Amino acid sequence: MEHINEEINMMKSLLKGIAAQFGKSCEVALLDLTQPEIYGSGLIVAIENGHVTGRKVGDSGTNLGLEVLRGTVAAGDKHNYLTQTKDGRMLKSTTMFIRNSRNIPIGCICINFDISELMMAENVVKNLIGLDEVKTDVKEVFVNNVNDVLDTLIHEAQEHVGKPVAMMSKSEKMQCLKYLDLKGAFLIKKAGDKVCSYLGISKFTLYNYLDEVRNTQQ
Repeated sequence: MEHINEEINMMKSLLKGIAAQFGKSCEVALLDLTQPEIYGSGLIVAIENGHVTGRKVGDSGTNLGLEVLRGTVAAGDKHNYLTQTKDGRMLKSTTMFIRNSRNIPIGCICINFDISELMMAENVVKNLIGLDEVKTDVKEVFVNNVNDVLDTLIHEAQEHVGKPVAMMSKSEKMQCLKYLDLKGAFLIKKAGDKVCSYLGISKFTLYNYLDEVRNTQQ
């Protein structure tokens, strides 16, 4: 199995260089995506300025990695988009995926630059921030545990359907499952148990619904 550990020292040097260029407000992280069955949305194997999102080596990746691993997003790379930390600080982010010779994602580099203070002085540094060119249609969640990613995706799925689960019909529950599946939620270990509990359905029903949803997509 291919693994990015063989190039970890070179990548760490790259991370240090980027972080040094932009200072302590710039977090740069390297994620291993080679074992999604173990790490879920990826594993942080190197990070500079982790205080920006509160993450550290050994923490999980974000929901964007899940979408790429699931195949929902083909290209995967996203540049210059806005994200937000759990404590409300605004970040300008870029995510670039590392692929092997078979075009399979094996890792990614994530750059998250805290622009909170710059936004407060927007009139002075507007050209530096480049808000007119920043994408606002990308939603990314920074967490320490992949199960927190699943909680977030479940919450988003309910918002997508627009009803509390107690009032969802079968078709609406399937709509919820379709959303979770496309977001890569079922790549997270034991995600099925949590989703079953949330929707109030059995494992048998879950698999039947998923089969029907995936067949419809095909």
